[in-house]
Amino acid sequence: MDRQALVVRHVTFEDLGTLAPLLAERGYGVRYLEAGVDAIDPGPLAAADLVVILGGPIGVYETDRYPFLEAELAAIAERLKQDRPTLGICLGAQLMAKALGADVRPTGRVEIGHAPLALTDAGQHSVLRGIGQVPVLHWHGDQFDIPPGAARLAQTPGFPNQAFSLGPRQLGLQFHLEAQATHIERWLIGHACELATHRIDVAAIRRDAARHGAALERVAREVIGDWLDGC
Repeated sequence: MDRQALVVRHVTFEDLGTLAPLLAERGYGVRYLEAGVDAIDPGPLAAADLVVILGGPIGVYETDRYPFLEAELAAIAERLKQDRPTLGICLGAQLMAKALGADVRPTGRVEIGHAPLALTDAGQHSVLRGIGQVPVLHWHGDQFDIPPGAARLAQTPGFPNQAFSLGPRQLGLQFHLEAQATHIERWLIGHACELATHRIDVAAIRRDAARHGAALERVAREVIGDWLDGC
């Protein structure tokens, strides 16, 4: 492995998933930083060849409840200033948006389950162009504004800002391309309280993961592979 990927993880079951083999094939050695446990400092984050910031069930605005978010945001902001390859997924995209000066806020509702995206004109000419009508996994209730200078790439009826890019090396995805269908039970267990609170059909998520998992894995490899090629 001649390149290093630092991966910021907020809960253990939301990991690289289907992206792990892709990064290994591309020659990346992966090191996880566990948010709230490991120090997330600007120096190491800036030095990594690739940074991936994963999802989690907290809000970027909850710095009073989760003080580690302040240091994490500062480290991400420094990374983005240097325009190094950075991928944010769900909470990771929200952290990127916040670090780039955009507002992130709760919506009072959730979007959980598999559903297709609608690509914007910019999205149809981006690395997301191959997604088509493949249903991706949505699991969010917060919404980010598009950062200044960034391109809005995708939307759904309930959440108009589903993805953004700032140049070729900064990509934020509100949705989950990386979720591994064979590990969906970990998500259902880990988010059991949220699913019960919002009366989400757990069996439907399980069925859809099995139905769409292979296509979603193919799309994830294509999208992230194309993005890495452009970095």
